[in-house]
Amino acid sequence: MKKSIFIFLSIGALLCSCKSEVPRAIPQDKEIEAKIEKILSKMTLEEKVGQMTQLTSGIVIQSGTNHVSKAGEELIRKYKIGSILNTMNDVAATPEEYRTFIKELQDISIDEMGIPCLYGLDQIHGASYTTGAVLFPQEITLAASFNNELAYNMGVVGAYETRACNVPWVFTPTLDLSRNQCWPRMWESFGEDPLVQSRMGVALTRGLQGGDPNAIGPENVAVSIKHFFAYGATKSGQDRTPSMVSKRELKEKFFPPFKECIEAGALTVMVSSSSNDGVPFHTNKEFLTGWLKEGLNWDGMIVTDWADARFAFDRDYTTPSYKEAVRRVVDAGVDMIMEPNSVEVCDYLVELVNEKQLPMSRIDDAVRRILRLKFRLGLFDDPYGLAGNYEKFACPEYVNSAYRAAVEGEVLLKNENSILPLSKDTRILLVGPNANSMRTLGGGWNYSWQGDQAENPKYTGQYNTIYEALKSKFKNVEYLPVLNYASHAHFETEERGDFSKAVRAARNADVIVAAIGENSYCETVGNINDISLSQNQRDLVKELARTGKPIVLVLNEGRPRVLNDIEPLASAVVSVLLPGNYGGDALAALLCGEENFSGKLPYTYPKFVNRLNTYDYKLCENCATIEGLYNYNANITSQWPFGHGLSYTTFAYSNLRTDKRDFNSGDVIEVSVDVTNTGKVAGKESVLLFSSDLWATLTPDVRRLRDYTKVSLQPGETKTVTFHLKADDLAYVDNSLNWVLEPGEFRLACGSENVIVNCVRGK
Repeated sequence: MKKSIFIFLSIGALLCSCKSEVPRAIPQDKEIEAKIEKILSKMTLEEKVGQMTQLTSGIVIQSGTNHVSKAGEELIRKYKIGSILNTMNDVAATPEEYRTFIKELQDISIDEMGIPCLYGLDQIHGASYTTGAVLFPQEITLAASFNNELAYNMGVVGAYETRACNVPWVFTPTLDLSRNQCWPRMWESFGEDPLVQSRMGVALTRGLQGGDPNAIGPENVAVSIKHFFAYGATKSGQDRTPSMVSKRELKEKFFPPFKECIEAGALTVMVSSSSNDGVPFHTNKEFLTGWLKEGLNWDGMIVTDWADARFAFDRDYTTPSYKEAVRRVVDAGVDMIMEPNSVEVCDYLVELVNEKQLPMSRIDDAVRRILRLKFRLGLFDDPYGLAGNYEKFACPEYVNSAYRAAVEGEVLLKNENSILPLSKDTRILLVGPNANSMRTLGGGWNYSWQGDQAENPKYTGQYNTIYEALKSKFKNVEYLPVLNYASHAHFETEERGDFSKAVRAARNADVIVAAIGENSYCETVGNINDISLSQNQRDLVKELARTGKPIVLVLNEGRPRVLNDIEPLASAVVSVLLPGNYGGDALAALLCGEENFSGKLPYTYPKFVNRLNTYDYKLCENCATIEGLYNYNANITSQWPFGHGLSYTTFAYSNLRTDKRDFNSGDVIEVSVDVTNTGKVAGKESVLLFSSDLWATLTPDVRRLRDYTKVSLQPGETKTVTFHLKADDLAYVDNSLNWVLEPGEFRLACGSENVIVNCVRGK
């Protein structure tokens, strides 16, 4: 099939399909469907399986250039490859460089197949693989803002600057509930709570894709929500290792963020690289076809993660051969296989169909979904990205959006005797391995996979490290690099210098600022054996504490590292998480009081290495002593709880009330609370509404976040915050996988206030 298919002369009739009782997640476009069927009817089996194959750019590019190699062209032509992923040469590139490479890919694809190539990229926190783009904080920092608008803004900016590269598809948002704080991809997600994941995920999805999933405009991109699912609930805390989560909990907590994003128009889903209860997610037909495609009546596309079809064979050992793994993966519902370094999968798919081990109907369904995505992206009409005018690339408006996200996402955890904010005349001694590093501010997926290229002035020379930002706000800042991360080494490797130099310098300082935490890492590279903060960093803080000078700890980390032995030594603790290129500027403005803190922790910060828990633990996990033959008790503790965050002002909650005390299934409960700024400066407060089921047939969670919003208050000002809580949102999933709302009492809590409401008739 040649390029003649690229131009359509007429629109044929749509094939009839059975009506589903479930409304379509995305409305069907009849014109697109007719075009799909016309193309599909002319495709050979080899062309179809080629569309289902995704290769990495590394095997089709001429190394060190932004041009397709001769061998790459031959590979694409021979195997009719439908999709390419990954940045060129594994580092960030300019929009112009992307456009050159992608034009060559499109020329080959359209000439050979008449079907444009689909290019995908890990643009995770803005256009993070694009030189000169405006990079935002990572998702975990956005979650700490509890401001959905900031996630939407990141989507808008990231989509615009990605499409400026003529890249139409991004592998984000990450919707993994981070239920194990050791997990190295925690920072890629919106934390441990399903509601925050859902709200932020939907906002980011809409920002990236725009308002019409059937017509993605030239300033928007298709998303790939990931990783479906329970990826962040690994038992071991190691990346790409199994989880053991019940189907009941999967449906109640892990599935809703994906469901809501799909209902918001998400066009593709990436499957989790792990397994659950012994079954790789890539081969789980119940989840991929049953829950996603049929259960939501969703006509989008499912793609594997990196080489995961192969891993079902040679890592998970659930198939006797790679060929059989390919069969099971496609039969389960995967539409596109990210191989990414081999075309072996093409040959296997042809064999499997010819041997009648895979029905042609499943192949056709997969190809329809791929073609549908390409039409929705407008690639058939504009494969070269000629429609857009990207004059706003890296404009001041976008910069300010990223800066505001950093300001609202940084969290004040401790502030004894109101030591912060600091006077600009304060003499500061700055120490710590994170003090003068752009790499640590950005984290992974930051100009390069591991984020190490963020230290290259080519990419970040115009931005400020913490040290450079503090110098711009304070008159007297001395930085001593007595402890650093080793370059070109494992991310945890540190180079320890002479701590006594810092101790001596502290004599001339009013305050010591210790910027500590983690170096950048990504995926499996970030696996750790100990969640404690490094011994070197803790030793440095202890030595400086002996000087008697007040210490401000600045935690720059992708996940919480245990520091219970040094926290008492600090007068103040600030968590900046991974705030991006403007995170240093945001921190400096916050420390001097030009900005006010408003962030709150999106996860539970553990106090002990063997006490890792989430805020929604079961009531029975925290019990007072029960007298009997022996004293039974259980204890939950943390360094700081989920939702903790201070400000330079104070807020008082009062008059929590509901429009009804008794309610039934199907009702909406209006919940209002008055919030007053009782301090002397303006501030923003994230108002969090929690519920507690006082009893249930299945042991209830101690509490669940049900809604949140953010309000800005002047000193002395009071605002009434009103939530509209659906009664059915108080339901839980029972062992039959049904949503159940039982009659009985619930406690609603907001700030210091709580009220009891009673369910009279449940469901």
